[in-house]
This record gives sequence, structure tokens and C-alpha cells, in this order.
Amino acid sequence: MKHVPRLLVGLMAAVLMSQWLPLPVLWAGEPQSLEQCACIKDDTLRLQCYDRLASSTGAEQMPERSKPPVGEEEDGAPAVRISPEDDEPSYLTRHWELDESGPRGRFAFMPHRDNYILPFTYNKSPNHDHTGEVDTVKNAEVAFQLSMKVKLWQDVLGQNMDLWFGYTQRSFWQLYNVDESAPFRETNYEPEVLLNYRTDWNVLGVHLRTVTVGLNHQSNGRAESLSRSWNRVVGNLGLEYDDFVVQLKTWYRIPESQGEDDNPDIDEYMGPGELWVHYLLGGHRLGAMWRNNCRWDHNRGALQLEWAFPLGRKLNGYIQYFTGYGESLIDYDHAVDRIGIGFILNDWD
Repeated sequence: MKHVPRLLVGLMAAVLMSQWLPLPVLWAGEPQSLEQCACIKDDTLRLQCYDRLASSTGAEQMPERSKPPVGEEEDGAPAVRISPEDDEPSYLTRHWELDESGPRGRFAFMPHRDNYILPFTYNKSPNHDHTGEVDTVKNAEVAFQLSMKVKLWQDVLGQNMDLWFGYTQRSFWQLYNVDESAPFRETNYEPEVLLNYRTDWNVLGVHLRTVTVGLNHQSNGRAESLSRSWNRVVGNLGLEYDDFVVQLKTWYRIPESQGEDDNPDIDEYMGPGELWVHYLLGGHRLGAMWRNNCRWDHNRGALQLEWAFPLGRKLNGYIQYFTGYGESLIDYDHAVDRIGIGFILNDWD
């Protein structure tokens, strides 16, 4: 019986040796086969062996996935690269919501024409004939314009047409005429209803984007001899070519009775329409407006030149030069020669 402890110790040693015998082979290096791991009796160690074997063989059998070549997607199809400039909607697209890039929907106000203020303008030939209660008109004055529109009906009758209401107000303020208590010399009010057709007809790179028809009323809200007003049917085209924006605006004056017509000869000065051309260069905008009465005898018209330039992230400088007839209703038959400098409140970028 005294050999029993030795026998038990021997048996225990044999059992332990049988359990741990594969370990020198296993930990001498990385496991070479699943059979080596299967010989391990301990569950935890056997699982670690399988993990090490899978890790070592997986790294060898699974090569690193190469990146697709430039200009090609992972499925082998050509990649479409769109630069920020290509993805940026054009001015007319933003101005008339021609696509789904950022529609505001109905009854949301947005800029219509330019919104600007010219704190200083100089007119070398002011109109002294229709001054009302103002005895003397100064050459220097402030000019500003506020303009907005709102969409009343989107996709009219299920078509690519939107119905808009626009309103523009332009004022000339004799701020520096302190002797006359700095009066407002003239303000014009211009509401209009416009039906705009959205299109993208391309001819030789020139895109016809908008076709617009509507009714326009313009008046100065004054009484008796200083009253000026007219009503028009308008038709406009909006085109784009690269960085150029072209807007052709035409109109037909709705006739009025002789007793109610405040300005029967306004067509002789304003003509049948006007042409606007703008060139967008980075943050700058160069523009020109030309208008003519299209008559050989007593030919009259107007020219406006403008430059909008960045001053900051949300602030733009603005220089405007106007020469000719029709700058305002009170001056429709008086030639004006004015230059002004200030700020444009809504930019084109």
C-alpha cells in the first residue's frame, strides 16, 4: 500500500502529460493544421489554437483588396466625376426654381429683381420741371430698389409652369437736400403677375430656360399733374450660355382712354422692350441693359451699365451708370445721366 501514493502520482503525471503533450508542438510556432488543434483537450486552449490558425492562414489566402483605378467604379463601370462648379445650379435655375435643387414651394418670398441701395448718386441733368412741392432739386440723391416675388401656384395644370406674383419698388430720395427737408422726389410701384414656363431648350450651347408671360402695372401713386402710370402685357425670355445670362423683356401697353391716360406718349420713350445681359466672373457680375423705341424719327432709348463686386461673405459693392429716358416714371420723357455707388443686397452667386 505504500506504493499507492507513488502509483497515484504516476497516474496523475501520465494523465497530465497526455493532456499537455501537444502544447510544445503548438506553441513552438504557429499551428500547421486543424488536427493539431483538435488534439488539445482544454476547450479554451483549443479555441485559441483555432483562432491562431485561422488568423495565419487567412492573411495568406486573402490578398489585400486593391482600390479601383481612377475613373472606374468597383463594379467596373466608368465613374462620373462632378465638380462643385458643375453641380452648382445656374442663376436662372435658382431665380425661378427650375429644378428640384432647392425649391421653396408656394408662398415663400424670394428676391425678384435686384435689391440695392446707392447712398450716393450724382445726376448731372436733374428734372426741374416736375418737382411738385420741391422748389430745387439737387444733383446728389439716394436711390434704392426693393423687389421680391412669391410663387402662388406650382406646376399649373400639371405642366412645367408656375404662377408668380412679383413686386418692385424704386425710390429717389433727396437726402442731401436739407433746405427742402430731404423729401422723396419719386417712388415707383410695380406689381405684376407672371406665368413662367420652365424649359431647357438647347441650341448650339445656348439654353432657353424660361418663357414668361404676365400682366404688369407701374405707377408713382401721385395725384393730378404728377401722376404717371401704365399697364402692360409682358413677355420675357431667359437664356444662359456658359457664364452669360441674357433676358429679353418685351411688352405691349394696354390702351387707356384719352381722359384717363396720364402719359399718352410713354411708348415713344420706353419702346417695346429691353435687353439685359450679365456676365458672371467669380464673385463679380458685369451687366448692361439696352432699351430703344425702334423709331427712325425721334429715336430715343436708354443704357444702363453695372458692376457688382464682393466686399465680404454676404456683402457686395455695386456701381450703376444710367443714361437716357425712362429711369423713373416722372422722368420718362426727360434724359437722365446718373452714376451711383452703393451695395447690392442680394447677389447672384
